[in-house]
Amino acid sequence: MGGGIGSRFWPFSRKDLPKQFLDFFGTGRSLLQQTFDRFKKVVPPNQILIVTNAMYAELVKEQLPEISDEQILLEPCRRNTAPCIAWASYHIRALDPEANIVVAPSDHLILKEQEFLDVVSKGLQFVAHSGHLLTLGIKPNRPETGYGYIQIAQQVGDNFYKVKTFTEKPELELAKVFVESGEFYWNSGLFLWNVNSIIAAFESLLPDLANKMRRGEGLFATPQEKQFIDENFPACPNVSIDYGIMEKADNVYVSLGDFGWSDLGTWGSLYDLSPKDREGNVVLKCHSMLYNCKNNIVAMPQEKLVVIDGLEGYLVAESENVLLICRKDEEQAIRKYVNDAQVKLGEEYV
Repeated sequence: MGGGIGSRFWPFSRKDLPKQFLDFFGTGRSLLQQTFDRFKKVVPPNQILIVTNAMYAELVKEQLPEISDEQILLEPCRRNTAPCIAWASYHIRALDPEANIVVAPSDHLILKEQEFLDVVSKGLQFVAHSGHLLTLGIKPNRPETGYGYIQIAQQVGDNFYKVKTFTEKPELELAKVFVESGEFYWNSGLFLWNVNSIIAAFESLLPDLANKMRRGEGLFATPQEKQFIDENFPACPNVSIDYGIMEKADNVYVSLGDFGWSDLGTWGSLYDLSPKDREGNVVLKCHSMLYNCKNNIVAMPQEKLVVIDGLEGYLVAESENVLLICRKDEEQAIRKYVNDAQVKLGEEYV
C-alpha cells in the first residue's frame, strides 16, 4: 500500500512527493524501494502489487522499474485501507483463486530483516489453509499513543495467539497500563491471509463494499478493470481495514515479532531511530551549530547552516517553501497545521 500523503511528516512529506518516495536515511533507496527489496526475497517480484493513488503512477514506475504496469493498481481517489485491500483481494483472486497474501504499508522500517522474513514465511503457512486472518504484533518499549494495540488471548501454536481486543491509539495513561500489563502489543499494520478468507470477511462484515467489488469481479485483471474502478471506487466507504474487518472478525490471530519494526509515521519515530549527539539532538542532512540545545530534531535542506540557541524538545524542519517549528511531543498536531495551511493559503504549501 503506497497511496498515502504522510501528513504527519509535513513539510518533508508533501502531496506531490509523499514520504514513501523519500530517502530519509541516505541509503540511496526510498521507503517504497526498501519495502520492495525486502519482500522480493520471500515473494517473486512478479507477484508483488503496488496499490497507490493515480497521481503517483509515474513515481512508482520511476522508483520500481522492475515491475510491470499490470502490477500497479491505481486508485482514482483516497478511500482508506479497507477499499484498497478489498480491490487488491478481488484482483488477486482473479489471478490466483488460492493465493496467500501479505499486506504491507510502503513506509515501515525493518531493522532485522531476516527475522522479519522468517515471521512472514511462518505466517503464510499459518493462514494458507486455516481460514484465519493474521496480523503481526510488536512488543512495545514505551507507552506510544500513536499506535494501535492488540490484546492477546490463548496461544494456538508456535508464536500464534488468538486476538482478544484491538484498541486504537489510546490516551497516554491507558497506554501506560497496556505496556505494564504485558498483554498488549503494538498493531504493526502488517497482515497475512488467504485470499478467500479475507474476501469472506469483506462479504460478511463490509457487505456494501464487497458488493461493489463483486460487480466487477469478471473485469478484474482485464483491460476493463480500470474503467470499472474509476467509476465505482469513489463510492466506496472511507473505512480502515482495522475498524472495518480486524476489530469485528472472530477469526483474527496475531504472531509476535521482534524484528526492529517502526511505523515511520511521525517525526518522533524518526527521532527515536536516528543517532543523537551528547545532548540528545538529532540533525538530518544540514550543517548545524547548536548551543544550549537538548532533545531536538533538526531537518533542513542539505546546503543550509542552521544555528539554534536555547531550544529543548523541539522539531525544526524546512522543506521547499515551508519552515515548521513546534514542540516535538506535539507532533500529532501537525495534521492540523497541514489542514489550516491548505484552507488559509492553498495547495502550494501542502
